[in-house]
Amino acid sequence: MKLEGRVALITGGTSGIGRATALLLAEEGAAVAITGRSRERGEEVVRIITESGGRALFLQADVRLAEDCRRAVEATLERFGRIDVLFNNAGVIHPKSVPECTEEEWDETIDSNLKGAFLMSKYALPSMIERGSGSIIHNSSGWGILGGNKAAAYCAAKGGLIVMAKAMAIDHGPHGIRVNCVCPGDVETPMLPDEAEKRGISWEDYHAAAADRPLGRVGTPDEIARAVLFLASDDSSFVTGTALVVDGGGVAG
Repeated sequence: MKLEGRVALITGGTSGIGRATALLLAEEGAAVAITGRSRERGEEVVRIITESGGRALFLQADVRLAEDCRRAVEATLERFGRIDVLFNNAGVIHPKSVPECTEEEWDETIDSNLKGAFLMSKYALPSMIERGSGSIIHNSSGWGILGGNKAAAYCAAKGGLIVMAKAMAIDHGPHGIRVNCVCPGDVETPMLPDEAEKRGISWEDYHAAAADRPLGRVGTPDEIARAVLFLASDDSSFVTGTALVVDGGGVAG
């Protein structure tokens, strides 16, 4: 029960890494608020948590919109009274090079991945500052460190999250707030086959290429959730401004 008595707000918490993290943090004692666009999937996550004796709240929200982010933070504070952990997880990918990427695709990628983290942090930080504690975690990527092929907007957004976390760690360390990134490699989520389809690659070939790393496989959402739990809990009490890579050795190779 590493998060007993604490409250976590997770964006994109209805599937994949966000869903796994919501379930794990609830298991570790946190009250959990999740945002997403699908009410059906969100309410399913809430049902699982509450039937296990936990506390959870679904908030239908689009992190690209300032008003939705503000409402999500306010609703979490109204229901649970505080926010101890903010996991900025929501994001999208358009696997295209700069000449191929449309302005609309660029904007959606930057707004969903980077601007959303800015907006959620902007509205969550005042309550954390007032309490003198908090942990903010951005979901970046190994491609935010090294870059990758045909993913210019995605790499720009994920790289931006890493440097933004460092800047925020400097600004808010004196307030008792830690800010870090988790950087997953390829993970078994709905985004993976969707990206394969967008790239015009068969799922079998794409999956085999994704597993071509020192540990010889792709990751699971639960493995990334465990890393988020570490950054959210007191186990990482002296860790801030860092990018924790969880990718089976992909960046190392």
